[in-house]
Amino acid sequence: MGRSMGLARTNLTLPVDLLRQVDEIAGPRGRSRYVADAVAQRVKRDRLGRAIDAAAGSLIPKGGRPMTREEVSAWVEELRSEVSD
Repeated sequence: MGRSMGLARTNLTLPVDLLRQVDEIAGPRGRSRYVADAVAQRVKRDRLGRAIDAAAGSLIPKGGRPMTREEVSAWVEELRSEVSD
């Protein structure tokens, strides 16, 4: 998780098998960090999805028709790959 932030304690209920898998990867002492990183990734993805939905139809390519959700997603991924290269 990128920037420094305060921590809050919470109680989560997870399927036993999923918790075992998390512990196999992160270890019981790394559990909170692993779950926080996973939730942060999901929040980022969901925010991007909302932004794509909000922008759907507003980007009009040369063909003149609005871009579909899938076309916008592909375009965003293409832009991201250019930045990370």
